[in-house]
Amino acid sequence: MSDTLNLPAETREGVGKGASRALRREGRVPAVIYGNKEEPLSIHVEAKELVRLLGTGHFMNSIVELEVGGKKLRTLPKDVAFHPVNDRPLHVDFLRLAANATVHVKVPVVFTNEEASPGLKRGGVLNVVAHELDLIVDANKIPDEIVVDVTGLEVGDSIHISQLKLPQGAQDGSHDADLTIATIVAPSALKSSEGGEEEETAE
Repeated sequence: MSDTLNLPAETREGVGKGASRALRREGRVPAVIYGNKEEPLSIHVEAKELVRLLGTGHFMNSIVELEVGGKKLRTLPKDVAFHPVNDRPLHVDFLRLAANATVHVKVPVVFTNEEASPGLKRGGVLNVVAHELDLIVDANKIPDEIVVDVTGLEVGDSIHISQLKLPQGAQDGSHDADLTIATIVAPSALKSSEGGEEEETAE
């Protein structure tokens, strides 16, 4: 389960491009908290701390506890806008969470036991179709990752989401039982050599 991340924040009065630029010059990033049937709250956070949390690799599927004016708010990051050139964060949207909220998140997929796949051992390639899974899950039980075991897979075999064991209480947010996660494919070099041999045999 993802750890809760903590991020101090301050409310902001000014909105609009001019006010946002001024905040960024001061090393702050404008943000907004919305949802849970409450009015949106405009805030700003320290850019360096935000960049550090983004660097954890699981910022977007972690609960972020924002401390605003002495009050702690449980949120889930929903969107981060980045500068097109230098990749600095420009703005963040946070979803305010109720006590027992169910959330829609994208969770990264990792693969294990590749050495136990006959197809990969013979030179096949793991073609990853879905690097993330769309899950509906309890906000307090968001997984860091979904582990996919490729033991025993041959060239041509595919892994579908219906074959995975999702965390307890988690549901497939794509609603597509046939969603392909990955396929073991033959390397193009192997295909080419096989094709050449077939042509020689035909002659």
